[in-house]
Amino acid sequence: MDAVSVASMMTAMQQAQLQDQVGTAVLRKALDVQESTAQALLSALPQIQQAPISASNPPHLGNSVNIFA
Repeated sequence: MDAVSVASMMTAMQQAQLQDQVGTAVLRKALDVQESTAQALLSALPQIQQAPISASNPPHLGNSVNIFA
């Protein structure tokens, strides 16, 4: 190999490494934005008071699973 081909190969490798770093940084930023948006949506939901499960169903419901189809 001559010096020119080695230099061009090194330049190409450095460009590929830089592109990988930029892509990773953009992905990380997109995930951060997505996380903050999801947190904002979750905090905007109204809080619901749940009744105890036993109060909403008769006592005979939910005690067994029918495995026959």
